Amino acid sequence: MNSQLIDQLWFKLGANGLPYEIPIHPNLVHLTLGLFIIAIVFDIAGTLFPIEKPILKFLSLTAIRSGFYDVGWYNLLACTVITFFTVAAGFFELLLANPPTDVKSAWGLGAGATMLLHGVGGVLLLTAFVAMTVWRGLQRYRWRKNVTRQVQWSYLLVGIALLGILYVHGTLGAHMGSEFGIHNTAAGLLRRGENPNMLLK
Repeated sequence: MNSQLIDQLWFKLGANGLPYEIPIHPNLVHLTLGLFIIAIVFDIAGTLFPIEKPILKFLSLTAIRSGFYDVGWYNLLACTVITFFTVAAGFFELLLANPPTDVKSAWGLGAGATMLLHGVGGVLLLTAFVAMTVWRGLQRYRWRKNVTRQVQWSYLLVGIALLGILYVHGTLGAHMGSEFGIHNTAAGLLRRGENPNMLLK
């Protein structure tokens, strides 16, 4: 980030390049991921419930099909709401990034390209989550309200495809922290010529 712009900020940046000790975006990312994975897995479980019912009965687990769908719906709803904050925090932290320009990731990308792809991908994924939530809501409350199987197979296939896209997108984010040292306290201290091991003493 431009040093003149940093000088104009009202807050002081720490060794990790942020005005706070622990980056917010990576923590919210894991919440987004967990909620979306649970949403899709439970919708799949609800769809395959006739196959699973004997297993659940054998294990003395009292479960009903609509219960699986409830978990899927509310987790997807929570995922979409949280993702707005995830993307907002991501862009704020991206604006404060000061990555090295002479390093390539394991995928052969520079820091700028990785940041660009991760930022654009985040917005596209947020859009996909909103679309999935609307689609899921229409199935739950309108189209399949009186049908035992609450979700369409096409919805589940798109959800599984999104899990794969999330893996690629998350790997780009991991490269930013591990390979470029973006908002990594130890990397920041090394760049400043300080010893990160002193934090442990």
